[in-house]
Amino acid sequence: MDKNIKNAIQKWSVPIKSSDDLNPLIDRMAQSKIVLLGEASHGTSEFYTIRTEITKKLIKEKGFSFIAVEGDWPSCQEVNSYIKGFSKTYRNTEEIIISAFHRWPSWMWANREVSSLVEWLKDFNRNNKSDKKIGFYGLDVYSLWESMDEILNYLKKINSSDLETAKKAFSCFEPFNRNNETYAISAGYLSDDCTDEVVDLLTSIRSNTKTSNLDPEEALNLEVNALVAANAEEYYRSMVQSDSRSWNVRDKHMVEALNAIRKYYGEDAKVIIWEHNTHVGDARATDMQREGMLNVGQIVREQHKKEDVFIAGFGTHKGTVIASEAWGAEQKIMDVPPAKAFSWEDYLFQAGSFDKWLLFTDENRSYFSNILGHRAIGVVYQPEMEHYGNYVPSNLSARYDAFIYVDTSKALHPLQNYPNNYE
Repeated sequence: MDKNIKNAIQKWSVPIKSSDDLNPLIDRMAQSKIVLLGEASHGTSEFYTIRTEITKKLIKEKGFSFIAVEGDWPSCQEVNSYIKGFSKTYRNTEEIIISAFHRWPSWMWANREVSSLVEWLKDFNRNNKSDKKIGFYGLDVYSLWESMDEILNYLKKINSSDLETAKKAFSCFEPFNRNNETYAISAGYLSDDCTDEVVDLLTSIRSNTKTSNLDPEEALNLEVNALVAANAEEYYRSMVQSDSRSWNVRDKHMVEALNAIRKYYGEDAKVIIWEHNTHVGDARATDMQREGMLNVGQIVREQHKKEDVFIAGFGTHKGTVIASEAWGAEQKIMDVPPAKAFSWEDYLFQAGSFDKWLLFTDENRSYFSNILGHRAIGVVYQPEMEHYGNYVPSNLSARYDAFIYVDTSKALHPLQNYPNNYE
């Protein structure tokens, strides 16, 4: 145990006993235009509830304009339309969330914690007189088929000149029967791909939306769905060739989508991003860089002034989490064992068994610059094996601008398909 690290945590950390204890940290976040809020898993309640409290205050008190999350664009667009009052289809918030986020891993967004935030956003927008109400957008790249459907349906609706280009792209994908793996194998190994078709579609849509009379938000929806189609095609094509390349395609896409939304709201708009630590925490401060991988946090920092970007990571010592034992398998509550010895989470625990936050400054960054393991839990998790593969070597104060630590965490509360062992 390095007593210098433990002593530094005790000196510089701030205990969290109520949400008000986050206010000084939120004040610091508000000085930036882009605030990235991480999570160490996709199934921990406290990560969502603390981000929700921060998000509410940034919107209500600090003038932030929209939330962008690690979710699919079409699914999040349903929520976006709901909170802005555009959609009258759903009777309540839980119904819209269950409908929008029905694909595995549904618990990641279809949970009580997100439902509470969405309900708050809808109420806030109801009283918001701004032309551009608070938005909720998805940045991820997985929705190839859904985005193609959205493009075709909308172009048919407006009788667009881009319709034939879209039909050509769609027909190219038809033989793969909406199966990502089938397309990946065909495109990656046999060079039987639809690259030209989706690039032509994106180019055409971008060109025509500039001169059309489309509603600006509808134009944004059309453009990002086309962006998803182009980048998802590249993502699935590269999956079978290189993990690092497909990772980079995905994270570059998320930044492209983010920049399209920022352009819609105005370059000075302030944004809150919710994604896993592995996406928001600067890859250059981890072993990801050695593997040739970059991420959202790194790209955003490279694209903007230092003072315009604020990244907060999250972690926990022990508790429970919602995850699955294999891709596509049933969700369940799993125990999160005590953090690995000499990891960042272990030092935070040894410095005091209570929730706390750290703000990294020029005065204290050097105390937190050791390369130590930092836990990362995905949607697939095997607790008994975590010491062999769930810790990312990290310079914590270079990876983040702040770190929020939850001593004992609990699993998310799914809105459907409750695990048999749920409390």
